[in-house]
Amino acid sequence: MVQLALRGRLWRETLGGSAVPGGWGQGRGPTIITMLGILVVLCLIPAADVTENKILVAQRPLLIVANRTATLVCNYTYNGTGKEFRASLHKGTDSAVEVCFISWNMTKINSNSNKEFNCQGIHDKDKVIFNLWNMSASQTDIYFCKIEAMYPPPYVYNEKSNGTVIHVRETPIQTQEPESATSYWVMVAVTGLLSFYSMLITAVFIIYRQKSKRNRYRQSDYMNMTPRHPPHQKNKGYPSYAPTRDYTAYRSWQP
Repeated sequence: MVQLALRGRLWRETLGGSAVPGGWGQGRGPTIITMLGILVVLCLIPAADVTENKILVAQRPLLIVANRTATLVCNYTYNGTGKEFRASLHKGTDSAVEVCFISWNMTKINSNSNKEFNCQGIHDKDKVIFNLWNMSASQTDIYFCKIEAMYPPPYVYNEKSNGTVIHVRETPIQTQEPESATSYWVMVAVTGLLSFYSMLITAVFIIYRQKSKRNRYRQSDYMNMTPRHPPHQKNKGYPSYAPTRDYTAYRSWQP
């Protein structure tokens, strides 16, 4: 801009000093030597280096999500002197929905997420990483990264990039049916085995009890029937195994 202004000023001064107010045709125009001198002077004037304070963002064009988890990396370059920044992730072609954001300065980092998304932002040197999880197929869309230099002035933010299309694949339900069926039949088999084992233990216990009852009945049929002396007759000199004699039968007999 400075170079163009100087060139325009020299050109106007040269033409104004030699031209007549009536127009080109009424006055003497500049000579060829004068024109060449003007060109040499303009070439010798150094162009002013004007450094623009801006932010450039680069994103990958496509991100396919198969496990409902996505990691979007936003690489950026900044040539200013900002100390406080804010990075946000936006959904949709018009960036109408802010998914989540992260702000940071020299000492503090703050992050927040939209209620409809599970998102967390991480700042790492010259890039911002957005981690999204528990995504659904309905969240398939184009996502844009926005980087802002908040403080000190001037406020600067990046131009809208090409964005990243996050394609969330639908989780197939058919892959879960065999697992549920297998677990169901495993539970049925285990339950049946435990039931059979308990029935077998019960049957063995019942059979053993019946056999023990029969053995008791047989032992009661073959009990020792030899009469035993009463306790007060044990000191009469008879062996403990000998039966007691009845002498009244001998006394009542007469020849």
